[in-house]
Amino acid sequence: MNDPQNESIELQLLLQAIYLKYGYDFRDYAKASVKRRILHRLKTSQLPNISALQHLVLNDMRFFEQLLLDLSINVTEMFRDPDFYRTIREKVVPLLRDFPYLKIWHAGCATGEEVYSMAILLKEEGLYDRTQLYATDMNEVVLKKARDAIFPINRLKQYTENYQKAGGNEAFSDYYSAHYEHVVMDKSLKENILFSDHNLATDGVFGEMHLIMCRNVLIYFNRELQNRALGLFSDSLCDAGVLCLGSKESVRFSEYSHQFEDISREEKIYLKKPGMMT
Repeated sequence: MNDPQNESIELQLLLQAIYLKYGYDFRDYAKASVKRRILHRLKTSQLPNISALQHLVLNDMRFFEQLLLDLSINVTEMFRDPDFYRTIREKVVPLLRDFPYLKIWHAGCATGEEVYSMAILLKEEGLYDRTQLYATDMNEVVLKKARDAIFPINRLKQYTENYQKAGGNEAFSDYYSAHYEHVVMDKSLKENILFSDHNLATDGVFGEMHLIMCRNVLIYFNRELQNRALGLFSDSLCDAGVLCLGSKESVRFSEYSHQFEDISREEKIYLKKPGMMT
């Protein structure tokens, strides 16, 4: 049985080794979540301890890429939390109409389902043609999936139900074409989306945005890294810009709470107060 203290030391050394070798910084991710994912990889790879896993990580790029997928947060779906998207239609879209040109950042976009959800919503609200969407993630493997916009056909029933509950006013089938076991999102949805690598733990401001979506990512960060990310978002938002977080996340109790007011407390949608300095 592994000694808990040794295991904790090995875990810290592994995360430091990943940062030094590859530049991915998981040192301020929530320890329980990181440990759970690493121990899962340890078990599936039939390795005796984290030190043995570290040796493979440093010497086998393919193994590291496999572990990177384990450590990345890639749980998502089209129109996830339909009430959230309905609130975007009802309370945020009227605010966005005031801007002549829109820049929207999906931070931690994973495989892209929520980016395409937003593209559909913008099309239906007549805003897509004057919007540039930026979809970023630290993991190039999931970014490629997002660019390809190919999703399993067995998820379409749930996606369609979500779309309808979210206030969709067209036939959802108009936005994709079916090919055997997969569907491909309509290419018109990708015209104004730029996919790019960005790491919230290490990278800087991503331009001036009118809306930032980062949902269900901060829950995997410790308090220090949450504050870093919220600082990036605050610095990246224009006056009266909108920040959207996940249902279990909040700007409240952070260093940046005073810079935001609620648009929807229930859906964790915030307005950056005009004239606020970070």
